[in-house]
Amino acid sequence: MLDYETEAAHYDETRGGVPRAEAAAGAVRRLLPPGARTVLDLACGTGLVTERIAGPGPRVLGADAAHAMLRAARRRLPGRVVRADARRLPFRDGSLDAVCAVWLLHLVPYTGEIVAEAARVLRPGGVLAVTVDKDAAHDVGSDIDALLRPHRTASAAHDRAGRLEALAAAHGLAPAGTTVFTGHGQGATPRGTARRLRAGYYASWFRGDRAVTDALAAALAALPDQDRPRADPEYRLAAYAKPAKGPSARAEGP
Repeated sequence: MLDYETEAAHYDETRGGVPRAEAAAGAVRRLLPPGARTVLDLACGTGLVTERIAGPGPRVLGADAAHAMLRAARRRLPGRVVRADARRLPFRDGSLDAVCAVWLLHLVPYTGEIVAEAARVLRPGGVLAVTVDKDAAHDVGSDIDALLRPHRTASAAHDRAGRLEALAAAHGLAPAGTTVFTGHGQGATPRGTARRLRAGYYASWFRGDRAVTDALAAALAALPDQDRPRADPEYRLAAYAKPAKGPSARAEGP
């Protein structure tokens, strides 16, 4: 996994900036339960998406484990971010209306622990919204993908939709809808892909050795239009709801 302490300094401008953040936040808002008052954004990073989820309505909090990311997030969300491991959240049982995790679960092998913790802090009727099949979304059918596809390992992805649905069910959460959004600014270029491949950016799906990496980098360097971005990916966000106990059931806020 990348070192997000060092990534923080240039994270936003290399990840699609405001357009991608607005698209992601809009998708999260579409899946929030009616009347949601408290939302926790796990792995909030610099808070660029988090502050846009807020808008008018719910109080949105952010949590991240990286100090450098939180320094940026605190500037955007003063008093509303906390350093925390997504497996051990500093919130009471049944205290949140929604928990979201955008671009997190594909990075870590302990997705089951994160889902279990989210289920714990959700109130009855609350919703967990997470991106699923993130790495697979980057295969947009381009010439770059034609080279990379034989080396993708989507079947082993930690955020596979089927796996997440099973984990959610194991913790009492039921499917509650999906939506998609565009990863603006995420269209790959041959030159950029080769550089990222050599730097280990694709560790979540690429299992090739040094020889394979060198061969792919050479093939990518031979593609035309080295700096022309191919199509942006379309990400999918899935929601899982905690059964409501009754129309008046609502826990106190955090």
